[in-house]
Amino acid sequence: MTVRVRDFLPADAAAWVRVRRAALPYMVTTPEVIAFDLANAHPDKRYRLLVAEEDGEILGTAQVGIAHDTPEPGQGFCNPYTHPQRVGRGAGSLLVRTAEEYLARVGAVSVHTWVLDEPANRAFAEKRGYTPSRPAHFLRLDLARASLPPRQELPPGVELRTAADFADDPRPLFEADAESTADEPSDTPAELTDYEDWLRTTWNSPGLDRELTSVAVVDGEVAAFSVAETDGLTRYWSGMTGTRRAYRNRGLAKLAKSDSLRRARAAGYTDAYTGNDAGNGPMLAINSWFGYEICATEVRHVRRIG
Repeated sequence: MTVRVRDFLPADAAAWVRVRRAALPYMVTTPEVIAFDLANAHPDKRYRLLVAEEDGEILGTAQVGIAHDTPEPGQGFCNPYTHPQRVGRGAGSLLVRTAEEYLARVGAVSVHTWVLDEPANRAFAEKRGYTPSRPAHFLRLDLARASLPPRQELPPGVELRTAADFADDPRPLFEADAESTADEPSDTPAELTDYEDWLRTTWNSPGLDRELTSVAVVDGEVAAFSVAETDGLTRYWSGMTGTRRAYRNRGLAKLAKSDSLRRARAAGYTDAYTGNDAGNGPMLAINSWFGYEICATEVRHVRRIG
């Protein structure tokens, strides 16, 4: 039997999620989100999903494309994962080689990838010429059993809303997201400038739960927010918690995230996950305050290909 790599097909969505959950159980995704992201990706992203299969069984997956929203051109990405019970068959190597060849053709000069901070995974990356960069953590909170910190009193002029309250005009949320994203530590910092693309890919994503996404509003202005993404069953992912610059250091991110977590627990979600850059001390402190614990670490790696 021979492993081969091909492009993702809609019929692969359930198998894709099965592999990804086995390899990276801390991420929250669904077949609907996978298919949606591919269908709605910005053209400049040159987005592809690859699968490695053997005898009709999907063993591995990879997300491949260009970081089109970063100011430095030619920054490609490839995030391959092989099912833990199917390693050693060459699926990972073939996914990486196929991705690198594609990215070189579409103008990438570098390839960035996330690598689990485990000896075998780091050795795999370094053997292929990738050098380590910044680490990031996955964190988990047992939402069913956690004793969340007591609710805080809302300061004067502050109210809590949900993203659903902005259905008629979500632009204030886009502006808050863009400002917060620009300040996130990253090797490929993103600049969100395309409102229509944000509406299509973020606001309308089937993974976004608007009722569980909480927004702190100060005197009528969006000040902070905590995005909730779910699998519609038991798993909740805090996709982004951010505060606009003019409102920082006032505890508003804590208020928004506390509200979102409580809404999620009331809705029946039991496992809360999030991810933080290891250098993002303020957000790590907030998550520790809620009771999140680090459950895994990834290290960003990069390789020049141009």
